[in-house]
Amino acid sequence: MSREFPIDNTYAMLGKAMDVSARRHNLITGNLANMDTVGYKAKDLDFQKTLEMEMTQGRGSLDRTHEKHFGGRPAGALDTEIEEDAPVDLDREMSRLVENNIRYRSTVEMMMRKVATLRDAIGEGVK
Repeated sequence: MSREFPIDNTYAMLGKAMDVSARRHNLITGNLANMDTVGYKAKDLDFQKTLEMEMTQGRGSLDRTHEKHFGGRPAGALDTEIEEDAPVDLDREMSRLVENNIRYRSTVEMMMRKVATLRDAIGEGVK
């Protein structure tokens, strides 16, 4: 029996969007943490491309922690991770952080509204 909600895949898409935003947040904060590290190159990911990949291929439920394990990807591996040739620029990273935060909060708001709509529908059916 599938545990996915049978009505539509909006919940799955919103959940994956929050996951991708969280991964991007980790990359950006890693860039900021290594800003003074000699030779460190900034990393980022294309949100839209990564979300599309996640929706079509899926991430799977388990991460591999060792390269000899079967299936999945190594923990933390991203096919769409981009390493830039430039050092970390504080202004660029802060603007990326703000953009990513707005995207994440908007996604959470959409999820909350979707759940509220479902809650209202269930409440109306009980009456």
